[in-house]
Amino acid sequence: MGLVRNIFLIGPMGAGKSTIGRQVASLLRLEFNDSDREIQQRTGVDIPTIFDFEGEEGFRKRERVAIEDLTAEEGQVLATGGGVVLDPDNRRNLSSRGVVVYLSCSPKQQYERTMRDKNRPLLQTEDPLAKLESLMEERDPLYRSIADIVVSTENRSAQAVAKEIIRRLDED
Repeated sequence: MGLVRNIFLIGPMGAGKSTIGRQVASLLRLEFNDSDREIQQRTGVDIPTIFDFEGEEGFRKRERVAIEDLTAEEGQVLATGGGVVLDPDNRRNLSSRGVVVYLSCSPKQQYERTMRDKNRPLLQTEDPLAKLESLMEERDPLYRSIADIVVSTENRSAQAVAKEIIRRLDED
């Protein structure tokens, strides 16, 4: 593998960014970071609480600062939140400071993986599957616009996906 300083995982909620990110980091002996976890540590509260008090806009501001700081570090695998690509500064920082890997999966698979997770403020709605479909429609072009590598996580184990990411990094 060449001199990859950072690997940034982007993609929708439930794609497996945190789980797969930990595996890739461990296999490559890099540090693992998670932007949502970083935001929770900085604020001292969970993501749903930030959404309750500050709305999505307040959360996105906090996310922008966290991404600015985290992408400036080197030698890491960073799992990002599903909406990270909505902000142009985030897209610029991610694409210029590391290799961006888009973990893609269908809204149906996302739904199966997230339906019991109460830490998903955007899914606290009447029809979570429809919400996931509309988020995918909006965000998929943004994910693809900054991705260096696109890997499907559909019906695959985290281990299989992590190995594919490492193999594809080697090819570049």
